[in-house]
Amino acid sequence: MKQNILAITNWLPTTLKEVKNKNWSELDVIIFTGDAYVDHPSFGAAVIGRVLENIGLRVAIVAQPNWKDDLRDFKKLGLPRLFFAVTSGNMDSMINHYTANKRLRSNDAYTAGGKAGFRPDYATTVYTKILKKIAPETPVIIGGIEASLRRLTHYDYWSDSLKSSILHESGADLLVYGNGEKSIIKIAKLMQKGVQISNIKNIEQTAFITDKKWDKIESDALYINSHELCLKDKKKFASNFKVIEIQSNKIFAKQIIQKIGRKIIVVNPAFSNTTGKELDSTYNLPFTRLPHPKYKKRGNVPAFEMIKFSINIHRGCFGGCSFCTISAHQGKFIISRSEKSILNEIEEMSKSVDFKGIITDLGGPSANMYKMQGENLKICEKCIRPSCIHPNTCKNLNSNHSPLTNIYKKVRNLPQIKKVFIGSGIRYDMLVDKNGKLLKDKLLYTKELIKYHVSGRLKVAPEHNSPEVLNVMRKPSFKYFFKFMEIFDKINKEENLNQQLIPYFISSHPKSTDIDMAMLACTTKKLNFKLEQVQDFIPTPMTVSAVIFYSGYHPYTLEKIRTPKTINEKQQQNMFFFWYKKELRNKIKKRLSNLKRNDIAKKLF
Repeated sequence: MKQNILAITNWLPTTLKEVKNKNWSELDVIIFTGDAYVDHPSFGAAVIGRVLENIGLRVAIVAQPNWKDDLRDFKKLGLPRLFFAVTSGNMDSMINHYTANKRLRSNDAYTAGGKAGFRPDYATTVYTKILKKIAPETPVIIGGIEASLRRLTHYDYWSDSLKSSILHESGADLLVYGNGEKSIIKIAKLMQKGVQISNIKNIEQTAFITDKKWDKIESDALYINSHELCLKDKKKFASNFKVIEIQSNKIFAKQIIQKIGRKIIVVNPAFSNTTGKELDSTYNLPFTRLPHPKYKKRGNVPAFEMIKFSINIHRGCFGGCSFCTISAHQGKFIISRSEKSILNEIEEMSKSVDFKGIITDLGGPSANMYKMQGENLKICEKCIRPSCIHPNTCKNLNSNHSPLTNIYKKVRNLPQIKKVFIGSGIRYDMLVDKNGKLLKDKLLYTKELIKYHVSGRLKVAPEHNSPEVLNVMRKPSFKYFFKFMEIFDKINKEENLNQQLIPYFISSHPKSTDIDMAMLACTTKKLNFKLEQVQDFIPTPMTVSAVIFYSGYHPYTLEKIRTPKTINEKQQQNMFFFWYKKELRNKIKKRLSNLKRNDIAKKLF
């Protein structure tokens, strides 16, 4: 009989009592996170904690500390021997808190019971400032998605302003961007040897702030426009992003330098040689795969409930979508786990008392990029394209789907598995060529996917149907969606299945107009879609789309691009998604009349 009975010592300690249970007299590292503590490889704070524990350090986690009272949560474990580590959690705290209309969200998927209000706005900065005030001599290292996306001057939608590097705002000693296992291990080992944090400047995938007279800048470092210049000139800010994104996506990148006042921000290049074997080692760590027992009376952590029976098989995405943060955080090169590691995790997961034999997802940032890379890596080393598949598929890309198809088959044939669903987004433009045909490996993958791995509804993301908007988004022509839909319907008919495609769309993206949205509404009506999976565009820091939203310029061409910016403009675009709702019909008609496009209104109604 399967049981989930684990001693409290199986988790990293969260209280002084739990520290004593481990017979520790002091801690080496204390991690502060804005999320509830879920000891699972999908939660960043748990990963960093386990990685540091694995090299022999005594690590504790303070999850969702109270920043409003006497700050006892920040003091309860004392001072760590090496450093504090701070993250806002698995999301930027502002996206976690606010809708596209800047309304406060009523829930938080990363909190027990789904309750909102357990972390502050700009959580990384708030936590770091508190720690620096309480213990000014103890180093603070920040990381996670919020730190990654705010490592240089960035646009902050919620304050409608340009903010300087989070290093400058928070007062942190060091920033780790992207997936930080390798960086944090290097830093911790140096500090164990007695190296001061002020002397740790050359670690890959880190950033720091220092006096601008610092004399160890690399000879080929790239200087971008200063924070002050960005504040004065939006075009200068926009042009910065091209440099940042190109370097984020290069195998061998260069150091980036940005001045701010009398100091400089230095961003070191990412690791160029992370391997699948290293990724396996992270997933092989002794995670309990469960929320900490202290949440038992407070309710489930919704984000955990969504992923507890899912398996992440790779990192990175070479799609390069303009509104997506993956390139800034993980980069475009795919790092894939081995079959053995994936199957081992499934074996562990299947021991859970409430596992019913159903895997909810077997994917990654994009579902169908497993084991894919350039045929000739020497070509990849010189490449500066932000996307391997837009505006066309790179001839050097090996997009063979056979390894992924084989994984699907192996997993669904395991004796303890009843069903494997694919919940991650499918890049259908990688399956269908411009003539609407599928090569053999793509055809076999598509049949495997549709026949065995769809839970009745397959979610895909065309995002829009306007060629101009799609080009800015770095998404394929809408014709690929039509072709994939035909193939989807054909295979369903052949297999006697009744399954649906659920398309995902975005409104008010840069370049999108009300006419574009109205034409999209006409298309969805013609296809008999009543849309559910829709989103009003949110300008997320360190994305092409956010740079265009703020500056009005495309960072690669410096072409002027108009963007819906006010809440009213955004709401007007969003309503076209719901043309089928009676309460919106007159509003849509009136808007189209004002635009002198009654012809579109006739098509819709």
